[in-house]
Amino acid sequence: MIDHLYASHQFSIKMMCNLFQVSRSSYYAFKSHQPSQRDQENKLLKKEIIISYLASSKRYGAPKIHKDLLEKGYQISEKRVQKLMNELNIRSIVRKKYRPASLSKQEAKEYPNLLKRDFSTDKINQKWVTDMTYIYTVSDGWCYLSSILDLHSRKIIAWRLPRQMETRLVIETLQDALSKRTVADGLILHSDRGSQYTSKEYNDYLEHHSIKHSYRLRDAHTTIVV
Repeated sequence: MIDHLYASHQFSIKMMCNLFQVSRSSYYAFKSHQPSQRDQENKLLKKEIIISYLASSKRYGAPKIHKDLLEKGYQISEKRVQKLMNELNIRSIVRKKYRPASLSKQEAKEYPNLLKRDFSTDKINQKWVTDMTYIYTVSDGWCYLSSILDLHSRKIIAWRLPRQMETRLVIETLQDALSKRTVADGLILHSDRGSQYTSKEYNDYLEHHSIKHSYRLRDAHTTIVV
């Protein structure tokens, strides 16, 4: 603010410092401040931590990321890696392995898999697939990517990237797709069985637009099996 007003020749630095109750020495110290070597190192290390974390499909915790950084030549303690991961608000995602369980008759009725691995189609707007995943961004932290892909063209026809994961997100993504495409009765939309996709609000919206909802199979412990 002080620089802007000074640059416009409206006020002097002395007058602006008096107005904002800031000493001129503090102002000039702030102007000449440079990030410390430690700050610059942390910025570089955070970038490397994110690369290692995403490369492991978000499974690596501090010990394995620490090992990765040592192999790259960085001299850093595991404790510092953990501290930087906390600042980035990232942690390992533990995925337990289970044997796929067969669906009960009631589940098969409520969550039909209409595609049954048949992803072929001879024209657009016959079969769409939708998914939602979270990704880390430097500017906004963790965000949620909702997208819809047409199986014929293999192109994303609609997507949204907000910071919160809500049912409205998947509905608004579908609204965007429908605003760009003219679809006939019989369109199949294939999704997983996440709470947003199984919600009454979402399925009422599909039914209103005569869209058939198809679900991916999954086991009883929420591991997704396409």
